Amino acid sequence: GTTSKPPFPELDFRSGARVEELNKLIQEFTKHDQREYDDQRALEIHTAKDFIFSMLGMVQKLDQKLPVANEYLLLSGGVREGVVDIDLDELNVYARGTDYDMDFTLLVPALKLHDRNQPVTLDMRHSALCHSWLSLRLFDEGTISKWKDCCTIVDHINGATNYFFSPTKVADWFYDSISIVLSEIQKKPQRGMPKVEKVEKNGTIISIILGVGSSRMLYDIVPVVSFKGWPAVAQSWLMENHFWDGKITEEEVISGFYLVPACSYKGKKDNEWRLSFARSEVQLKKCISSSLMQAYQACKAIIIKLLSRPKAISPYHLRSMMLWACDRLPASYLAQEDYAAHFLLGLIDDLQHCLVNKMCPNYFIPQCNMLEHLSEETVMLHARKLSSVRSDPAEHLRTAIEHVKAANRLTLELQRRGSTTSIPSPQSDGGDTNQPDDRLAKKLQQLVTENPGKSISVFINPDDVTRPHFRIDDKFF
Repeated sequence: GTTSKPPFPELDFRSGARVEELNKLIQEFTKHDQREYDDQRALEIHTAKDFIFSMLGMVQKLDQKLPVANEYLLLSGGVREGVVDIDLDELNVYARGTDYDMDFTLLVPALKLHDRNQPVTLDMRHSALCHSWLSLRLFDEGTISKWKDCCTIVDHINGATNYFFSPTKVADWFYDSISIVLSEIQKKPQRGMPKVEKVEKNGTIISIILGVGSSRMLYDIVPVVSFKGWPAVAQSWLMENHFWDGKITEEEVISGFYLVPACSYKGKKDNEWRLSFARSEVQLKKCISSSLMQAYQACKAIIIKLLSRPKAISPYHLRSMMLWACDRLPASYLAQEDYAAHFLLGLIDDLQHCLVNKMCPNYFIPQCNMLEHLSEETVMLHARKLSSVRSDPAEHLRTAIEHVKAANRLTLELQRRGSTTSIPSPQSDGGDTNQPDDRLAKKLQQLVTENPGKSISVFINPDDVTRPHFRIDDKFF
């Protein structure tokens, strides 16, 4: 009789890499990239968060500009990780392990427009797609007088004066206010209070690195304008079929959006804001399979270093491509647990396709091409770099693994040199009063390990900073 040949191992046609080996490398990268937190680290995360929220409460009391009861959006990962669509070319380079151990982005509403149920119509006459100016005429007289000094003024022929909320002036005010508050806090240090290692204005965001025990936390704080509802310019997107249909409700997806302080390539920096759907993206993330997320994180680690000069592609572009892929491909295919290698190769192919065609549509406003402004020379340079990745993905994955292992070694070395004792909360002075914080640390550790990579929505009353109320996706505590 005939003897059947053993099945040939599955290979990637372009590179010849074994798919099984690529899967193992992605798993190894994930293992080192997602660190588990012990009670000590969980308590340090909580202490840093408390400090940042207390500081923002003091900023509100400084001149009453910020809303009294504010709702922040806390995202795991800094701005450089692509968690919001902000240009990276104005940001100083920070590296995990060298400069910080964990990074977060905190969206802080300077203004809120939360009393509307109909689609929000913005003034887009002066700006590029996905961008808008914001007139304070939408607000009451008290708000206008409070924020007048953070506006650009346009006088009309009929004698009326229009105040346009300025992202650059707001960022300047925010940085100055935070600096004043931190200076006051440091005059009266309390036991267990985080050490402020760095405060820098990076374009229109404020980056703060806190030392808490043996951990260093990077907080990228972004002043935003917060809206309930959905912008009229993205209304047609809701009419299409999407991968999240039936998994989460439309109400969850369109609960609100932001204007973030970023302008278009040719826009007026002092006036132009960028639409951000960060709140919706937190919800959509719940519908993405773990194998696709692992591939995305590995791909992101490769491109952040490879495509850093000149800055043209950000991890946010890759995130948009992943969302488009979720709409394009069957959910049953994307749910395959052992397909991470296929997804990684597909994301690289997608990114190269976008570069060669100089086309990357915004997921929520597809008529906005996020690569439109790039030169032919820049896109082809990056496409050629990606071609080298596609020819040997295993080698680039090994490099990404070595980088993340080196960052973890630096963190461990700092921990060994740093404090080994438990850190009391800023509210306590040690002793038995610290026990509730230990319980909270255990709860935090449990939530962190159960919800890797998820985002936290926070509601804080600055008049009572001892009682934070926050939510990891749909879990409250």
